[in-house]
Parts: sequence; structure tokens; C-alpha cells
Amino acid sequence: MTNDDRYIEKTPAHFNQERKRKAEYIKPPNTLKAKVGSGGLSEQILQKAQALLENNSVDFQPLAEMYLSSLMRGIEIATDPNTESDTESLISGMLYPSMQLKANGGMFHYPLVTNIADRLVQFLEVIEEPDIDAVEIVLAFHTTIRAVIIGKITGTGGRHGDELMGALNEACTRYFERYPENKTKTPQEYGVEF
Repeated sequence: MTNDDRYIEKTPAHFNQERKRKAEYIKPPNTLKAKVGSGGLSEQILQKAQALLENNSVDFQPLAEMYLSSLMRGIEIATDPNTESDTESLISGMLYPSMQLKANGGMFHYPLVTNIADRLVQFLEVIEEPDIDAVEIVLAFHTTIRAVIIGKITGTGGRHGDELMGALNEACTRYFERYPENKTKTPQEYGVEF
């Protein structure tokens, strides 16, 4: 059983519901491939690239702080009573930095950040609107990810990582028990470009 399998097995039922929005992945043109041509890469080059990723010693904290700041801006806008943004814009302001944290956590040896951000993305994909309690849950995810980054908790975090994931999952479960009407009603494609 891999570390990711532990989290998949414990996925609360509310994460398995139909998504309200689906993040659209935009595939940019691959200019490097156009320059190199087709035919693939040699096994030696692939091994060097893999070794570089595994031995990556770049500090993740500055990049993570940038995404966490962006997530906090999204939270602040969502809680601003004078905001004129529509629901989807409010959610995208929190969803995009969450997706970036999910994507980058594992590459920098922070799979716990990836797992926490993955749960946050799943939560944001299924809520109908970012009401005050939903935003409080997003803030809890933000605080947890920030604690993991500041504490330099690489790997899965062991028992403490499991406890953090469990507490966040329970918060989401309680939210959907309290507000069942904020679950997905109609799925839609989510195609905002950033």
C-alpha cells in the first residue's frame, strides 16, 4: 500500500459526489519538443532527470508562500461583503492556488502538502457556493498547509500527517452534514484561463 493509497481508502463520501466544476487543463504548445523533434528521450537522459527530481534541494517555502498568499487573497475576497465577484470567480480565486500547491508539493518532497491540497481542490470542486462556513474550512486547509511548510514536514508526516488529514476530512464531512444543499447540484465545465 502506497502513501497515496492510505488517503484514497479514507476518502469521505462527500468527496465522491459529482463535481460542480471541473478544472480545465490548458496544454501550452511544447516549443522545446518542436525544437528537439520526435523520437523520445534516451534512457540515460530519463535517469538523469529522475535523479535530479529525487535529489531536488530547492527550498519549497518561497514558492509555497507565494501560492499560500494567493490563496489568502482568494479567501479575503470571498469573505468581503462588498465583493462584486460572481460565485465561480470567488471559487477560482481559491481553487487555482490550491491546484498549484497540489502539483508542486510532491516535486519538492512535500507529499503531505500535495495530499492536503488535493482534498482542498476536491472540496472546492463540489461546493455550490463559498459561504462563510465553507471559507472557514478553506482557511483551515490554508493554515494546515502553512504549518507543514513552516515546520518543514517533508514526506507524509507519519501519524501526525494522518491526524491532520483526518481532522480536515471530518471538518468537510460536518460541513456537508450541516449544509447538504451546498453539495453539487449541476456539474459544469470550468474553463477560466489564468
